[in-house]
Amino acid sequence: MKETQLLKGVLDGCVLAIIAEEEIYGYELVQRLKAAGFQTIIGGTIYPLLQKLEKNGLINGEMKKSPEGPDRKYFTITTEGQAYLSGFKNQWQELVEKVDRLMEGADEYV
Repeated sequence: MKETQLLKGVLDGCVLAIIAEEEIYGYELVQRLKAAGFQTIIGGTIYPLLQKLEKNGLINGEMKKSPEGPDRKYFTITTEGQAYLSGFKNQWQELVEKVDRLMEGADEYV
């Protein structure tokens, strides 16, 4: 199974977790995801996701001067985004526990 298929439902939470830590712009966000091991993530995936999160009120975007080059749009998490992230983390932990239990039984077959 491809990593991109598994990431589909998880990427929102991962992006919100990074934005919750610090104000960040799109390219820097992609680099953070890659540094965390998500090598298949590209800007073409992240920018539409950022637009969706902003439209849904989970993040705010603000254009700011860049120390080098053109202005950049920096993103911060909203109160609604923090609530969403909290729920995501709880659901993720429950899912991981369930999958781990099932995978333990499959260990002898792989």
